[in-house]
Amino acid sequence: MKQMTTQSKRISAAALKMAMTDSREEETQLKAFFAVQGVKTAAVDYGGEYNSAVIKMIERAVIAAKRESVIQETHGEEGAVAGAAREALSQMMPKALGLNIGGKIGIARYDEHLTVAVFCAIGLLHLDEVAVGMGHRVVPREVGVMKRD
Repeated sequence: MKQMTTQSKRISAAALKMAMTDSREEETQLKAFFAVQGVKTAAVDYGGEYNSAVIKMIERAVIAAKRESVIQETHGEEGAVAGAAREALSQMMPKALGLNIGGKIGIARYDEHLTVAVFCAIGLLHLDEVAVGMGHRVVPREVGVMKRD
């Protein structure tokens, strides 16, 4: 049990770090750092009015995860990313409902652990708020991938 908890926390931290990058260069460096550890990562920017942007943000998370080979193009893996992204975004809803948001979605996967983290600014005029949301899912291990522990 301790091993699974450790992996969940480690992968969640990786997703959050990806979501908190300030530039593409920093994102690329962090991605390379995690790749050496066997962690697959992706990140994507987003913005817009919360209510109308939720579906687009979930779609962007799935597309980024596929583009960066974090997941394969299967119903189960796409659904895991979509579900984790929806969970992360729902955690921000009390603060963001009806307001504009902008930030980044970070995605990380190691073995069967997959986390989507969202880090954003929520704006109303010049009164900005900050929010973080995170969703974790367990997906089947990739075929042909040996566990490295």
